[in-house]
Amino acid sequence: MKNYILPAAKLTFVMAVLVGIYLLFVYAGSKVLPTNGNTEIITYKGQKFYRNVGQEFKSPKYFHGRPSSVNYKADGSGASNKAPSNKEYLDIVQKRIDTLKMQNPGMENTKVPVELITASGSGLDPDISPEGALYQVKRIAKVRNLSEEQVKEVVAKNTTPPVLHLLGPAKVNVLELNLALDKISTRP
Repeated sequence: MKNYILPAAKLTFVMAVLVGIYLLFVYAGSKVLPTNGNTEIITYKGQKFYRNVGQEFKSPKYFHGRPSSVNYKADGSGASNKAPSNKEYLDIVQKRIDTLKMQNPGMENTKVPVELITASGSGLDPDISPEGALYQVKRIAKVRNLSEEQVKEVVAKNTTPPVLHLLGPAKVNVLELNLALDKISTRP
């Protein structure tokens, strides 16, 4: 037994050092980001919202984000873990498609953007694609008594291009988009 204690202690020490260095590297890397590795809080009309955490918007006057398999609870982040071939999962997705088409009249024959019917791996994705936002423009314009062009302009102004215009997809933060809509809808 004594033959195993010293090598085990050495291995434990080496792994503690390596993991510690890794954690310091990740922590230092997060401090280089624009948010310093912290959440982004937006205060609007005295209410606090987390910009980088998906939130549920049910009202027809708001853009809807990605569905959440954890009911938008940040303390329980996670996916459904159901395979794309799972019957129960396929039924859920079909129900989401039917609901989305019912909520967005005039879009029945338009391809549904995938992020509007599937949850992200965390269940808390705050962004949708510009196509996902444009899919909802008719409904928003009608409910808010705005022109479709006005709503499309808000979508365009709130679209973040890919990093360096090369890496990743363009995206729209649903919270910021809805707050921008509230600001133009309250103007006379």
